Amino acid sequence: MQSIPAVPYAERHPDPAWRARVTLTLLGFIVLWPMAVFSEFKPFTLFDRESLAATGQFLAAFVPPAHDAEFLAMLLRETWQTIAIATAGLTLALLGAIPATLIVTERLSISRLGVGRMTPLRAGVRQLVRWLLVLLRSVPELVWALLFVRIIGLGPTAGVLAIALTYAGMLGKVYAEILESSERHASDTLLANGSSRLAALLYGALPESASELVSYTVYRWECAIRGSVVMGFVGAGGLGQRMDESMKMLAGGEVASMLLVFVLLVAAADVVSKQLRRRLG
Repeated sequence: MQSIPAVPYAERHPDPAWRARVTLTLLGFIVLWPMAVFSEFKPFTLFDRESLAATGQFLAAFVPPAHDAEFLAMLLRETWQTIAIATAGLTLALLGAIPATLIVTERLSISRLGVGRMTPLRAGVRQLVRWLLVLLRSVPELVWALLFVRIIGLGPTAGVLAIALTYAGMLGKVYAEILESSERHASDTLLANGSSRLAALLYGALPESASELVSYTVYRWECAIRGSVVMGFVGAGGLGQRMDESMKMLAGGEVASMLLVFVLLVAAADVVSKQLRRRLG
């Protein structure tokens, strides 16, 4: 009887990590399933007959988008206000994030090079700033907006302050991480030769990571535009506040026009980001 040649294990199982992949996939399903149950996630309700009928009626009201002269003038004015809210809020956030980045970034510390000594006061200040950044970014801008609307009333000022606080925490954290992961040689040389932290940032760390920093900043500006729209629903001004009014009046054409403007704003931010990265690259 002719024997059948044994097939090598590597040919029967070309992926040596297949057991680990299958195990991790099964564990992922085991972990995610109870989360889906507790979150009451029921996507099949979207395909219910009543849901589909309501969706069709809602979308039908979007056609055609509103385009009369008076509405377009209002749309242009509110769009500009939304951009102004996002830009002003991000600018204020940068005023807080940049000093915080200088403090919490360890690669800009002279003591890390062994040249100086990290005193308990300096270590305490660094840890305090880190916790401040955690506090700022842990509170969503919508919650800050609700708080400021209660304090100073309706209007775009609440939106600007809300974006400034939340994004200061986000920018400070991510800026520090980007600088920590960039090339260290230039900034280490400057610090070792007596340079200040600010000079080491501007002439050492910043040129190495400028593209990433600019890209993330523009992305956050894009997020600030979207955030200002959401905050408008709680009275923080801009397009969001006008959209809330249009939705309450069931003016689907006006809502459609505003949604188109949102898409154009995000697309414009993406173009700006690409152009800046190209120039810095």
